[in-house]
Amino acid sequence: MSQEELQKLQRDIVEASAFIRPLKTEMSRIVAGQGVLIDRLIAAMLSDGHVLLEGLPGLAKTLAVKTLAQSLDGAFARIQFTPDLLPADVVGTNIYNPAEHSFSVKKGPVFANIVLADEINRAPAKVQSALLECMQEKQATVAGQTFKMPEPFLVLATQNPIEQEGTYPLPEAQIDRFIFKLKIDYPKREEERLVAERMGHPECTPQAMPVAKLADITNARQWVDKIYMDEKILDYILDIVWATRPNRREELSPRQSGAKLDDIAAMVEVGASPRATIALVIASKAMAFMEGRAYVVPQDVKSIAHDVLRHRIVLSYEAEAENRTQDDIITGILNELKTP
Repeated sequence: MSQEELQKLQRDIVEASAFIRPLKTEMSRIVAGQGVLIDRLIAAMLSDGHVLLEGLPGLAKTLAVKTLAQSLDGAFARIQFTPDLLPADVVGTNIYNPAEHSFSVKKGPVFANIVLADEINRAPAKVQSALLECMQEKQATVAGQTFKMPEPFLVLATQNPIEQEGTYPLPEAQIDRFIFKLKIDYPKREEERLVAERMGHPECTPQAMPVAKLADITNARQWVDKIYMDEKILDYILDIVWATRPNRREELSPRQSGAKLDDIAAMVEVGASPRATIALVIASKAMAFMEGRAYVVPQDVKSIAHDVLRHRIVLSYEAEAENRTQDDIITGILNELKTP
């Protein structure tokens, strides 16, 4: 790409991304102390992906997703997953109308722009599969009829990390379909004070104002695809993903010849798939777009690497015995690899 083309693209990106700042400001007005969650939700929408969220109850997961829908003037739905939930409860079913002596399709709650799938690991596998089909294929089959999902379409699925009794853990292949896995922690003391001041009222029902449109997201996705990524940045992404794969590190780029990754190799049973490479490319472009930049820099990749990769790496028994986590592995790789 020539310098003139890049400058023109930069002007277009600045104009197309103008809605990001007011969107983040409005969401932060309602949801205090969860700036990373807000950023990643917007990045997931720009990347046309979905988010798996692991966090304790009461950390504003539902409020954040609902606020995003309100800020974009989109439809929001919350599905509470339970062991007795059926696929029809998610996607819909046929309803008989006795007055007209005919059946009609009643769509389920999944037909919304932004869907919160609360405690997805509490529902049986067939219900999980029904939702994951909607996520992957962007359509659902109800009573033999196929219906397209609305655009844009974002699913935020939550898991409770401390309650595992009576759960149906998502298989690794299904978890891999989420572009991000976020781990949400408690807010800082000052942020929690702000939450208490805003929400500490009996009838407090915060309502976000629509500051952007769903069409802004759809239009932005086209510009995200045009973000310039240098060959060196792409090689860096490939190096990060390949470094997670045991016995494949000899295929790293020559730039990484001095990287010491032997200790990390023993900690990983299964590395990230090519889907991780694709997700890291798209998510890095989305991060650049949110900054109003027409090109990707190494910091875009680093800032999103943990969220893209942590659910795509299977640890070895040795890592579990040493209490090592996926985040430890990713941090070690990022520290060892040279940035472009």
